[in-house]
Amino acid sequence: MVKPATTWLRGLLRAGKTQQRTATRLAKVLFGPPSAKPASKPRRKAVAKAAPSGPKPLAPPRVRKKAAPAPGKWLASHYAPLVEPGQLPGRRLPYYLYLPDKAPSVAMRSRGRPLLVMLHGCEQSATQFAEGARMNRLAERKGYAVLYPQQSLRSHARRCWKWYEKLTQDGGGDVGLIVGAIAQVAARYPVDLTRIYICGMSAGAGMAHIVALNHPQLFAAVGLHSGPMFGAGHSLIGAMHVMQHGAASRVDSAIDEVLARQPMFPRLPTVLIQGRQDNVVRPINQAQLVRQSIRLNRMPSDTVVTAERWPPGAVGSRSSAHGYDLHDYQVGGQLLLRVAQIEQLEHAWSGGDASLPFNAKPGPDASKLLLDFFARHQRRR
Repeated sequence: MVKPATTWLRGLLRAGKTQQRTATRLAKVLFGPPSAKPASKPRRKAVAKAAPSGPKPLAPPRVRKKAAPAPGKWLASHYAPLVEPGQLPGRRLPYYLYLPDKAPSVAMRSRGRPLLVMLHGCEQSATQFAEGARMNRLAERKGYAVLYPQQSLRSHARRCWKWYEKLTQDGGGDVGLIVGAIAQVAARYPVDLTRIYICGMSAGAGMAHIVALNHPQLFAAVGLHSGPMFGAGHSLIGAMHVMQHGAASRVDSAIDEVLARQPMFPRLPTVLIQGRQDNVVRPINQAQLVRQSIRLNRMPSDTVVTAERWPPGAVGSRSSAHGYDLHDYQVGGQLLLRVAQIEQLEHAWSGGDASLPFNAKPGPDASKLLLDFFARHQRRR
């Protein structure tokens, strides 16, 4: 696959300097060899050795100097599918799990804790994603358990989830591994099965969407930060095209195929977060995801849409934040879709730890936006 991609890339390089920079950056993510590992590699190896024997306490993820680590348990484990007689063992999926230290509420003691599934982007590990998004500290206050599946380097040299593959979009590939990890965690720990949520960043957002579309009965809501539209790509070159231009011809038909496979598809509340200055996964993708959510949730023509504008915060203040717009789509009083469009934000987690790649310090806090939305939704049994 590398040779055809390289030939195609040379053609783009002759088109102009602007296209050169964009194509080179995207090709580095999808086609390039893995970059040199950071200094934390020995620590990651040590974790990997301990994981196969079952969940073991680990040191909390690295955080910024001024931030205290979340006080809960930080566990490492993996999910491996059962092997059928006569078959060789398949791939296994490493994952990390945050369990809050805070005592559960009365409701949580009887029903279990809400579970949030977080899928990292390309060139991120699960621990880096946890550190950058700073979700664990919010989860501690809200009482959420947080599951961080991690793509293996054997599956993709840049740890990209393969959201663009047709097999994956149809429910194969890594989808079964992620669902298996969720089931394993829910069996080992008290989890509220009506309050399981899934979200992700970039390729992780694309993968979170695919998992939810193929297993809607598992999730109360889904959140996509800087994610590609669903149902297109089907190759590495096609994935690059979707990231830059979306796929107008597949917006409706991809959702129609999902509904044809699952005629009783339930409502799937969705929150979409996107930076207006994102040149990696461009905003056209969010616009097409909005259209797909409207179609998936069968929103009528009289759907109530409200708009709210949040101005930027003061530069240098504790509330420093980009301005952003929120659009809410409600049907019968239920919030089915929330769309956040953030000014000046590039391809980064909004309100994250900027000392790590793919995170932007100015808010709004994407982690808070997600949990605020998820708190409004619970799946019916």
